[in-house]
Amino acid sequence: MPNIEQQILDANILIVDDNATNVELLLMMLENQGFHNLFSTTDSRKVTDIFREKAIDIILLDIRMPHMDGFQVMEELKPLAHRSYLPILVMTAQNDEETRHRALQSGAKDFLTKPFDNTEAMSRITNMLEVRMLYNDRIRQADDLELKVLERTKALRESNTQLRETRRAIIDCLGRASEFRDNETGVHVIRMSMACGILARAVGLPEDEAELIQNASPMHDVGKLGIPDEILLKPGRHTPEEMKIMQTHAEIGAHIMSSYSSDITDLAQEIALTHHENWDGSGYPKGLSGEAIPLSGRISAICDVYDALTSKRPYKKAWSQDDATNFIREQSGKKFDPTLVDAFLTVLPDVNALRDQYPDPEDE
Repeated sequence: MPNIEQQILDANILIVDDNATNVELLLMMLENQGFHNLFSTTDSRKVTDIFREKAIDIILLDIRMPHMDGFQVMEELKPLAHRSYLPILVMTAQNDEETRHRALQSGAKDFLTKPFDNTEAMSRITNMLEVRMLYNDRIRQADDLELKVLERTKALRESNTQLRETRRAIIDCLGRASEFRDNETGVHVIRMSMACGILARAVGLPEDEAELIQNASPMHDVGKLGIPDEILLKPGRHTPEEMKIMQTHAEIGAHIMSSYSSDITDLAQEIALTHHENWDGSGYPKGLSGEAIPLSGRISAICDVYDALTSKRPYKKAWSQDDATNFIREQSGKKFDPTLVDAFLTVLPDVNALRDQYPDPEDE
């Protein structure tokens, strides 16, 4: 970028005076000082067009002119120069206080009283242009900084989005991996988690919270990874001792998810630990009841049980949707939160549609 002295000499200067002789004198004076981007007009009506076309840096403006006087010209220029420091040097034979005040209010930055001294005129023009150039440099720096901030913000947003998507993908993969232990397809966690999102929205949770429950709920049974195969895959009824071991998957899952803290893993930990708690306190692992059970666990419990009942397993046949619905209704106030049961029944068509979208292989 040229230094400030060169920027001043390269400035676009517009002379506006209805007296052609005055214009010629000013042009000569400026050329002798090394200025070369000089424009002029004796018709004040052309100022706005010249200003737009030539990107003018300073205007030497007469006040008393036909058609439009200097005050009217400045008023017309105001909307065009609202963000820039546009030096307007008023040239006038009038030296009264009223004229000066009005000119300043209209946008003038300085005055030259006719007839003016050449040395004084050049000093005022140069000083005003220096302020103009410095002001424009600050504007450019501010624009550059704003652009860099926007670029950095966009990059961070994209990075955060990618990170969230990666976390979500890992959660989904781990959830499906745990499901593969006792279900060859892993489609259950997809339907179950999407049903959780549907139910969360149905009870009025904000979209971000509903989406978070949907994304975290695939990890509800991740603790099954820690259950021995001979117990997890046993085709018959579990003994009381085996059932105790089976029930530890809730705490195992919470422990697995406790190794890293984020919004999604913290909620996945909560769901893993509480989705087998019952509304009446008969569940496990802590025997929580009522609203002491986190809402995420209560939502996951209904959606998990309904999809599990309507799915075929090596140890059972799939229930009909009517039979599974009746079970959910019967367990309202026992296993399940009654308010959530009512909401679940209202969105049941949407939940049932998930099986058409994500069927088990044997159903296709």
